[in-house]
Amino acid sequence: MTTPEYKEWWVKRINNNVPGPSSKNSQSIEEYLRVVPSELEIIKQDFERRNAELEKKIEQMEEEKINLRLDIDVQKVEVEKLKKEKNKAEEDLDDLKMNYKKLRLSMRTDELGKTSEQWREEIREERNKSQNFVIELKVSLSKIEEMKNIIEELEIALQNCEVRIEDLEENEGR
Repeated sequence: MTTPEYKEWWVKRINNNVPGPSSKNSQSIEEYLRVVPSELEIIKQDFERRNAELEKKIEQMEEEKINLRLDIDVQKVEVEKLKKEKNKAEEDLDDLKMNYKKLRLSMRTDELGKTSEQWREEIREERNKSQNFVIELKVSLSKIEEMKNIIEELEIALQNCEVRIEDLEENEGR
Protein backbone atom coordinates (compact mmCIF):
# COMPACT_ATOMS: atom_id res chain seq x y z
CA MET A 1 0.00 0.00 0.00
CA THR A 2 1.40 3.38 -1.01
CA THR A 3 0.40 6.85 -0.03
CA PRO A 4 -0.36 9.60 -2.50
CA GLU A 5 2.74 11.50 -1.36
CA TYR A 6 4.91 8.51 -2.13
CA LYS A 7 3.43 8.14 -5.57
CA GLU A 8 4.07 11.79 -6.26
CA TRP A 9 7.66 11.44 -5.14
CA TRP A 10 8.10 8.30 -7.23
CA VAL A 11 6.94 10.10 -10.35
CA LYS A 12 9.27 13.06 -9.78
CA ARG A 13 12.38 11.07 -9.02
CA ILE A 14 15.03 10.93 -11.67
CA ASN A 15 18.31 9.06 -11.72
CA ASN A 16 17.95 7.17 -8.49
CA ASN A 17 16.04 9.76 -6.56
CA VAL A 18 18.21 12.74 -7.47
CA PRO A 19 15.94 15.64 -8.32
CA GLY A 20 16.77 17.46 -11.51
CA PRO A 21 17.53 21.13 -11.73
CA SER A 22 14.57 23.30 -11.12
CA SER A 23 13.96 26.57 -12.95
CA LYS A 24 12.50 28.12 -9.81
CA ASN A 25 15.78 28.49 -7.93
CA SER A 26 18.21 28.57 -10.82
CA GLN A 27 21.24 30.82 -10.49
CA SER A 28 23.93 31.55 -12.96
CA ILE A 29 27.35 30.23 -12.14
CA GLU A 30 28.63 33.79 -11.76
CA GLU A 31 25.99 34.54 -9.15
CA TYR A 32 26.64 31.29 -7.36
CA LEU A 33 30.39 31.89 -7.25
CA ARG A 34 30.13 35.56 -6.35
CA VAL A 35 31.92 36.24 -3.09
CA VAL A 36 29.73 37.65 -0.36
CA PRO A 37 31.62 40.35 1.56
CA SER A 38 32.55 39.38 5.07
CA GLU A 39 31.29 41.22 8.10
CA LEU A 40 34.75 42.74 8.57
CA GLU A 41 34.76 44.08 5.01
CA ILE A 42 31.30 45.59 5.53
CA ILE A 43 32.45 47.25 8.76
CA LYS A 44 35.59 48.51 7.00
CA GLN A 45 33.55 50.03 4.15
CA ASP A 46 31.20 51.64 6.67
CA PHE A 47 34.16 53.01 8.61
CA GLU A 48 35.74 54.45 5.44
CA ARG A 49 32.44 56.08 4.45
CA ARG A 50 31.99 57.62 7.90
CA ASN A 51 35.63 58.71 7.93
CA ALA A 52 35.15 60.51 4.60
CA GLU A 53 32.03 62.24 5.96
CA LEU A 54 33.88 63.34 9.06
CA GLU A 55 36.77 64.67 6.97
CA LYS A 56 34.32 66.75 4.95
CA LYS A 57 32.77 68.09 8.16
CA ILE A 58 36.22 68.96 9.50
CA GLU A 59 37.08 70.80 6.29
CA GLN A 60 33.81 72.74 6.49
CA MET A 61 34.46 73.64 10.12
CA GLU A 62 38.00 74.72 9.30
CA GLU A 63 36.64 77.02 6.60
CA GLU A 64 34.03 78.33 9.02
CA LYS A 65 36.76 78.89 11.61
CA ILE A 66 38.83 80.89 9.11
CA ASN A 67 35.79 82.96 8.14
CA LEU A 68 34.99 83.65 11.79
CA ARG A 69 38.55 84.77 12.42
CA LEU A 70 38.33 87.11 9.44
CA ASP A 71 35.03 88.47 10.78
CA ILE A 72 36.62 89.06 14.16
CA ASP A 73 39.55 90.88 12.56
CA VAL A 74 37.20 93.11 10.59
CA GLN A 75 35.14 93.82 13.70
CA LYS A 76 38.28 94.68 15.66
CA VAL A 77 39.38 97.13 12.96
CA GLU A 78 35.95 98.75 13.03
CA VAL A 79 36.04 98.98 16.83
CA GLU A 80 39.46 100.63 16.69
CA LYS A 81 38.16 103.10 14.13
CA LEU A 82 35.14 103.89 16.30
CA LYS A 83 37.38 104.32 19.35
CA LYS A 84 39.48 106.85 17.44
CA GLU A 85 36.34 108.68 16.38
CA LYS A 86 35.10 108.66 19.96
CA ASN A 87 38.39 110.04 21.25
CA LYS A 88 38.32 112.78 18.61
CA ALA A 89 34.72 113.64 19.48
CA GLU A 90 35.63 113.78 23.18
CA GLU A 91 38.57 116.05 22.40
CA ASP A 92 36.34 118.29 20.28
CA LEU A 93 33.78 118.39 23.07
CA ASP A 94 36.46 119.33 25.59
CA ASP A 95 37.69 122.06 23.22
CA LEU A 96 34.17 123.38 22.87
CA LYS A 97 33.69 123.42 26.62
CA MET A 98 36.95 125.31 27.04
CA ASN A 99 35.98 127.79 24.31
CA TYR A 100 32.58 128.21 25.92
CA LYS A 101 34.14 128.88 29.31
CA LYS A 102 36.57 131.37 27.76
CA LEU A 103 33.72 133.07 25.95
CA ARG A 104 31.67 133.37 29.11
CA LEU A 105 34.67 134.70 30.98
CA SER A 106 35.41 137.20 28.26
CA MET A 107 31.75 138.23 28.26
CA ARG A 108 31.96 138.98 31.95
CA THR A 109 35.19 140.89 31.72
CA ASP A 110 34.82 142.51 28.34
CA GLU A 111 31.77 143.90 26.60
CA LEU A 112 33.38 143.60 23.09
CA GLY A 113 30.73 145.83 21.58
CA LYS A 114 28.07 143.11 21.06
CA THR A 115 24.56 143.46 22.24
CA SER A 116 23.20 141.01 24.77
CA GLU A 117 20.98 139.54 22.04
CA GLN A 118 24.06 138.86 19.88
CA TRP A 119 25.75 137.20 22.83
CA ARG A 120 22.69 135.04 23.51
CA GLU A 121 22.58 133.96 19.87
CA GLU A 122 26.28 133.04 19.92
CA ILE A 123 25.77 131.12 23.15
CA ARG A 124 22.83 129.22 21.63
CA GLU A 125 24.96 128.32 18.63
CA GLU A 126 27.76 127.07 20.85
CA ARG A 127 25.28 125.06 22.93
CA ASN A 128 23.83 123.52 19.78
CA LYS A 129 27.32 122.60 18.61
CA SER A 130 28.14 121.05 21.96
CA GLN A 131 24.84 119.16 22.00
CA ASN A 132 25.53 117.84 18.51
CA PHE A 133 28.94 116.64 19.61
CA VAL A 134 27.40 114.98 22.66
CA ILE A 135 24.89 113.21 20.42
CA GLU A 136 27.66 112.09 18.06
CA LEU A 137 29.65 110.89 21.04
CA LYS A 138 26.71 108.85 22.34
CA VAL A 139 26.17 107.32 18.91
CA SER A 140 29.85 106.42 18.72
CA LEU A 141 29.72 104.86 22.18
CA SER A 142 26.66 102.78 21.28
CA LYS A 143 28.39 101.59 18.10
CA ILE A 144 31.42 100.58 20.13
CA GLU A 145 29.23 98.63 22.53
CA GLU A 146 27.51 96.88 19.63
CA MET A 147 30.85 95.97 18.13
CA LYS A 148 32.07 94.61 21.46
CA ASN A 149 28.97 92.42 21.69
CA ILE A 150 29.45 91.19 18.13
CA ILE A 151 33.11 90.38 18.83
CA GLU A 152 32.15 88.45 21.95
CA GLU A 153 29.56 86.45 20.00
CA LEU A 154 32.06 85.72 17.23
CA GLU A 155 34.71 84.64 19.74
CA ILE A 156 32.20 82.29 21.41
CA ALA A 157 31.23 80.85 18.00
CA LEU A 158 34.92 80.40 17.16
CA GLN A 159 35.55 78.60 20.43
CA ASN A 160 32.57 76.33 19.81
CA CYS A 161 33.89 75.46 16.34
CA GLU A 162 37.34 74.73 17.73
CA VAL A 163 35.81 72.41 20.34
CA ARG A 164 33.77 70.62 17.66
CA ILE A 165 36.86 70.22 15.48
CA GLU A 166 38.83 68.81 18.41
CA ASP A 167 35.98 66.37 19.17
CA LEU A 168 35.82 65.27 15.53
CA GLU A 169 39.59 64.82 15.41
CA GLU A 170 39.49 62.77 18.61
CA ASN A 171 36.69 60.61 17.21
CA GLU A 172 38.62 60.19 13.98
CA GLY A 173 41.70 59.11 15.94
CA ARG A 174 39.74 56.31 17.60
